[in-house]
Amino acid sequence: MSLSYINVASLQELALHIETNQPHAVKTCEVVRDELVVTCVRDQILPLMRFLKNDSQCKFETLVDICGADYPARVERFEVVYHMLSMSLNQRLRVKVVTDEENSVPSLVELFPCANWNEREAFDMYGILFSGHPDLRRILTDYGFEGHPLRKDFPLTGHVEVRYDEVEKRVVYQPVKLVQEYRNFDFLSPWEGMQSVIPGDEKADEEEA
Repeated sequence: MSLSYINVASLQELALHIETNQPHAVKTCEVVRDELVVTCVRDQILPLMRFLKNDSQCKFETLVDICGADYPARVERFEVVYHMLSMSLNQRLRVKVVTDEENSVPSLVELFPCANWNEREAFDMYGILFSGHPDLRRILTDYGFEGHPLRKDFPLTGHVEVRYDEVEKRVVYQPVKLVQEYRNFDFLSPWEGMQSVIPGDEKADEEEA
């Protein structure tokens, strides 16, 4: 029996255990590329995480990371992805919750204090709301920043540019202006644009003579 087969079998056993004990919280629970992925009902994320942390067969006591993902074509465009680690059982788990711009996801700060800054980052970058968060405000962008940079519909140039004004002696915000002139390209390949006589060829002619 191969090691990979043993790992997949143990993950399937863990998936069945989670589904059996948390039927109201779990939408799907499947092994994807040798990793267990649980999709959770949004309002049930806190009780599910509490179970995963305290249950003797789970022991996912470490919240490694919380990140967001944006799928604008979906009705609920955002995914909140939680990466969990059980050091005592040597297991990893990925939990997903889907939401939109208006509906908030319950915060995990009371259960995992490290979720504080991770949730603030997801809010800053995607605009995902977390209910019950003690201090939900931007963490990476400036206070006057407009929009959320990691959304797929956010313009690559941004909305405003920030600079220090020497005259006003303060930081100012201005609409983005692309002042660089457009360059002209002839779209010829290097071979199509080559001259019939390449500089340096005369040396080869002299050697042959």
